[in-house]
Parts: sequence; structure tokens; C-alpha cells
Amino acid sequence: MNNDEQLMEKIISLCKTRGFIFQAGELYGGTAGIYDYGPLGSLLKNNIKNLWIKKFVEERRDTYLLDSAIVMGEKPLTASGHVGGFSDPLVSDVKTNKEYRADHLLEEVGINPEGMTIEQMTESLQENNILSPDGNSLGEVREFNLMLKTQLGSSSDSSSTAYLRPETAQGIFVNYKNIMDSMHPKVPFGVAQIGKAYRNEITPRNFIFRLRELEQMEIEYFIHPESWESEFEYWKDEMNEWAEMIGLDMNKLHEVEIGEEDRAHYSERTIDFEFEYPFGQKELYGLAYRGDYDLKKHAEYSKTKLQYTDPQKNETYTPHVIEPSMGLDRTILAILVSAYREDEIDGNMRSYLALTPQVAPYKIAVSPLVKNKEHIVEKANEVFGTLKAEFGNITWDDNGNVGKRYRRQDEIGTPFCVVVDYDTLEEGHVDFGTVSIRHRDTGEQERIAISDLSTYFTNKLS
Repeated sequence: MNNDEQLMEKIISLCKTRGFIFQAGELYGGTAGIYDYGPLGSLLKNNIKNLWIKKFVEERRDTYLLDSAIVMGEKPLTASGHVGGFSDPLVSDVKTNKEYRADHLLEEVGINPEGMTIEQMTESLQENNILSPDGNSLGEVREFNLMLKTQLGSSSDSSSTAYLRPETAQGIFVNYKNIMDSMHPKVPFGVAQIGKAYRNEITPRNFIFRLRELEQMEIEYFIHPESWESEFEYWKDEMNEWAEMIGLDMNKLHEVEIGEEDRAHYSERTIDFEFEYPFGQKELYGLAYRGDYDLKKHAEYSKTKLQYTDPQKNETYTPHVIEPSMGLDRTILAILVSAYREDEIDGNMRSYLALTPQVAPYKIAVSPLVKNKEHIVEKANEVFGTLKAEFGNITWDDNGNVGKRYRRQDEIGTPFCVVVDYDTLEEGHVDFGTVSIRHRDTGEQERIAISDLSTYFTNKLS
């Protein structure tokens, strides 16, 4: 096992043992491509979501938040092209009938499948004598629609057909008119949404990277057609700023310009932000100029005008769209890869997560040095209550000796540990009225007066 494989195994193990991420339905053998976020993973996830809303909605004057339904009818997804064209290349083992992604099989032998037609993939598999993982011949490559289909109500006719949405973007486009009529925005403006999407992946893999149930953070930014190039550059900078803010290793993040032959037919420019995961450099975020494709398609199929009239210029047009799209699960994995560290303290090896305080599940852990001295425990509880009321995600930890607590908090990424000890309560002692604060990344400790903790952490956690 190479170093990258070892890193991935360590991260997966840490996620399970420390309550970040669990295999969905593990008690019954697990469900491939679906994961549950545990107590710490849920906090990490929500911290990221809250930061995203703060940056892209709350701190802006031109962006509105939306939470559209997960279940979508067949008509809007037909208009968007998903019913007829949202598919992956599927190929079967002729002996076992096991199914695989044809493009993945090509990638594994060093062949780039981007831009290939289904027929070309079949030819490439045959010409290069590529076999299934079981060593058997492969059949013809065919299209496999990724959407999860369902029926609404008791009827089984086509009018009751619906899907679990494959992306959050269409929920924004079909609500364009509602937002225009209720909020009366002026172009340019954005609609932001965080939500679940569902894709019936043939071969989900690489932990939470490729999932059947995933969460997206997307913005559809509606603009005048003539301003798309400057707006595109602006949003590219915003996405880089976001990545740095949440603690991604910027040396592992790369902007990849997508060529015309590989872009969606409606896009005049697309950039993929690719991240160096342990399993390779893969797409993390996307930035696309979608033109007016979506609004025009929904206008056509719904027979409703989806335009904008500039009240000053008296100009009517269909807005164009810049789309910054960010996968939340892939963001979490990239953060974990960026933050995972191993070093040696006092002759002992340790692993820890160097998470930024803004995303860390717990910002501070408060402990009594010993838990069998009532006066120390009482004072520690008092400090805990004060910090909890002011800073929120603060944890109490009195399990095991203080060294074990430090290692545990290091591993889950808690930036600071506060310890109330004998010196805190010994009148006349030089450290009377102070607590010990230990820094996660360095292991160094300092004494801070209890009365100064609020100011101290306000500066450290901002």
C-alpha cells in the first residue's frame, strides 16, 4: 500500500472511530454510495454550510437563499434535458453480468475517455483488450440514465412520474419567476441553494467523493449577456477566496480550463477546480457560463415568459447565468485531506486535524485537571458554561487523563484545550485565577486569566 492509499485509509478510519462519517445502514451490511454524518461530521458539515451562506448570501446585497423541493416532476426535467440525456456509459461483464462505468475502466489503463462517443468507448475497450475486473470480456457500451425515478400518489400513469432531483440548479430556474414577482430583484442578482441531489451511480467509490446521495452548494447568478466575461472572472476569484477561507490546501487546488469539445453544449466557458485527492486529481468545484439556455428551455416548455425588463434602460431580455457549483461532500473530503497531520510530541507519535477554527466541530474543549476534586470540577463547569454561552460549539472532556484528552481533541481537530487545575484555585499562587490553554498544532501551553478568556478567544476564533 502506497502513501496515498495509507492516507485515505487513515482518514476513513478516523471518520468512523471519531464519529465523523458512517456507512449508511452499516448494521445491515451497508448501502453503497450513501453515508451518514455522525455527531462530529454533522457539526463540521453545518459549519461549512453556515460559512457558505454567510459569505455568499448574508454578506451580499444581491443574493437570495432558496430551499426548493427534492422531488421534481418529469416536465421540468424533460425541459432541462435530464430525462433524455443525463447518463453515464455502462458496460457489462459478458460472463457475470456485473456492470461497470466504461469511462472508469478506460481511465484505469491510462486512456482519457473525455469527448468519446459510446461507440468510440466500445471500440477503445476492444482494441486495447480491456477486460472486466473479474478478467472477462466486456459487451457493448450503452447509456444509463442516472436519475432515480418514482411515482407520486396511487396512479401509475405518466402524469404521476417524478424524480429525485439530480442537481439543485433546476429548482432555482423553475423558481425564477416566483423570485422575480416576490422579491423584485435588479439584474445582476443571484439565487443560492444548499441541498441534496441524487444520482444512481453505477460504481460509487472513493468514500464520499462519488455518491448516490450528495449535497450541493450552488449559485445561479443572473446577469446581462454583455457582462458575462467580467462576472466570470469575479466569481472565479470568489471561489478561490472561499477555498482558502475554509482551509483547503491551495497547493493542491488547480484551475482546469475545459475545452470546447468537452464543455456542455450551452456553455461558452467552464472551469473545473480540481483537487489532489489521495486517489488522484479530481473535480471539486465547477464554474460555468450557462448563457440563457435554462431559462429559455423552461420558458419554451412551460409557455411562460421568463425575462427581465431593465426599468432604467427599458430593455427586455432573458438573463444569462454564471454558475458557481460546489459539492459539499467533496469539500469535506478535501478539507480532511488538507488538514490531516502526523508528528511527534514528547517522543510520542500523534495524528491530528489542523482544521481552521471556523470549520472545526468543537472550537474549545474544557477540562478539569482531575475529576475527583469537587472544587476543580465546579470551577471547570463554570468556565465551560461561560464559554459555551458565548462561543457555542464548546465541548466538555473529563474522560481519561489530561494527556489522553489532548490526543483525542487533537485527532478531531479542536484548536484549543482549556484546563482548570490546582493552581487556578490556589490563592496567593502566581497562576491563581488563570487556566492553562493548550494549542493543538504546536502542543504549546500558556496561562490566561479567566476574566480574559472572552477577549482571548474572540481574537483567536474570528
